[in-house]
Amino acid sequence: MNIITICARGGSQGVPGKNIRPLLGKPLIAWTIQQALASGTADRVYVSTDSEDIARVARAFGAQVPFLRPAHLATATAGKLPVILHLVEWVEAHDGPVERVIDLDPTSPLRDVDDIRACAAMLDGETDVVITGYASDKNPYFNMVEKKPSGYYERVCRPEGEVLGRQAAPAVYAMNASIYAWHRSSLASSLWDRPRIRLHEMPRERSIDIDHPIDFELVELLMKKKSQP
Repeated sequence: MNIITICARGGSQGVPGKNIRPLLGKPLIAWTIQQALASGTADRVYVSTDSEDIARVARAFGAQVPFLRPAHLATATAGKLPVILHLVEWVEAHDGPVERVIDLDPTSPLRDVDDIRACAAMLDGETDVVITGYASDKNPYFNMVEKKPSGYYERVCRPEGEVLGRQAAPAVYAMNASIYAWHRSSLASSLWDRPRIRLHEMPRERSIDIDHPIDFELVELLMKKKSQP
């Protein structure tokens, strides 16, 4: 069975109640649920949450919410991977074996359904995990520095040859955490323990993550612009 997971904690600190805050007439999480269902990439869509309010909204828009997440997995410091594993283990115990997991961040509503489909297609037998990101405007080989124990600064990464312009530096990408696609077996270890990671590139305008109140205004503006003929 292939599933989509959406992890939505109730205790957001930056924007209280953001996962069900209205965005162009719909709760924020509803956009991601509808994208998941429309993608056709999973047999079922599950939401993991510790909030009764989020659970009620998620069910109303077609997702399955089989339980409320335990408190130790609902803190601000709880990692996403243990939350996904907790949900997958429940699914396997009650609904059947899981082969592929696609995780969608509910605070990234600007993704396209085709982004989800592309990640699912990239997760082949030669790939452990698919991540998403956009071309970074800062490059550790050219214009990013770090402070050394000496107190002086150096470039984060040293290229093999001299880099005189950003365009000549190796391409780097900023992860947007919008979509992760995993084989079930890949969930057994941390992301970077897997050597065969592929990236689906998304444009910056589809990579915005809502983390502050002003992000809602920006996302609404982009959504309205996108809907214009």
